[in-house]
Amino acid sequence: MDLDAYAAAHRDEWDELARLGSKRRFSGEESDRLIERYQSGSSQLSAIKTTSGQSVQGDRLSLSLSRARLRFTGASSNVLSQLPAFFGGQLPAALFRIRWVVVAVAAATAVIAVLYAVWALNTPGVLSHFGTAEFRKQFVEKDFVGYYSNNPPSSFTGQVWTNNAWLAAQCIAFGITGVYAPYLLFTNAQNLGLSAALMGSHDRLDIFFLYIAPHGQLELYSIFVAGAAGLSIFWSWIAPGARTRGQALAEEGRSLFTVAIGLIISLLVSGIIEGFVTRQDWPWVIKIGIGTVALGAFLYYQWVIGRRAHRVGETGDLVEFEAGARRLVAG
Repeated sequence: MDLDAYAAAHRDEWDELARLGSKRRFSGEESDRLIERYQSGSSQLSAIKTTSGQSVQGDRLSLSLSRARLRFTGASSNVLSQLPAFFGGQLPAALFRIRWVVVAVAAATAVIAVLYAVWALNTPGVLSHFGTAEFRKQFVEKDFVGYYSNNPPSSFTGQVWTNNAWLAAQCIAFGITGVYAPYLLFTNAQNLGLSAALMGSHDRLDIFFLYIAPHGQLELYSIFVAGAAGLSIFWSWIAPGARTRGQALAEEGRSLFTVAIGLIISLLVSGIIEGFVTRQDWPWVIKIGIGTVALGAFLYYQWVIGRRAHRVGETGDLVEFEAGARRLVAG
């Protein structure tokens, strides 16, 4: 093949392909011409590479083809442009869908914690397993309160935030097993109940609730949300409804794992409260009030904004183009 002659013969076609590929808007006729030029240009590029290998003419044509392909297949959206849609629709809709599961998880946690606390306080020998009498006295009178002020606020905030966010992410990611989320929620309730019993055995139950209340409202609710998301993912393939199990699991996994991103933010807020607010020598009504406002904002986002997003059809899942084909069909 005489490459120069071949390029000269098709120069007008390639110039038109480049011109159409650089346009932002098309008429119907221009769209058809772009597809035609793309198809013929692809064949011509194949012929050039087959006979001449890599060449300046082939590279130029390849660049024009790439630009043309983006015009009719679309380019990926800018991440920043997707943030309003994510935080205004996808995330609150996903949170709203699991609202009643969250309530059930919260109620179950409260019942288990109370039962363990009552059992530990009324069964001789249970609390004695928590170290010696001196150790328990040290924990109740100094260590429990000192835990919130022994380290600098910033490092303490980072520590509790990363730990809680990691647990929440695992709860959602491993929720498909049907075991990890219930286990984490059960041990969390168990620890709450036994800690309350230990404090109550020394008549310091008021200190227990006062120090947990500022950050614990949002922190515990975030853990409940993580558990509910994990359980919902597990249930999607147990009871998929009209969908196939694979389809149900894919849709629920995509939509509910976005909850992990929201929980990273909510747990950061609770960590800031735990690190910077709880240690302050402020009236307890102010410190607990800050935690209540934080929880109220989360509930408003989940129940009110989430309901609005749900009503307009948001599910938390990706749009069809981003999610890919739901099912392969023939014909």
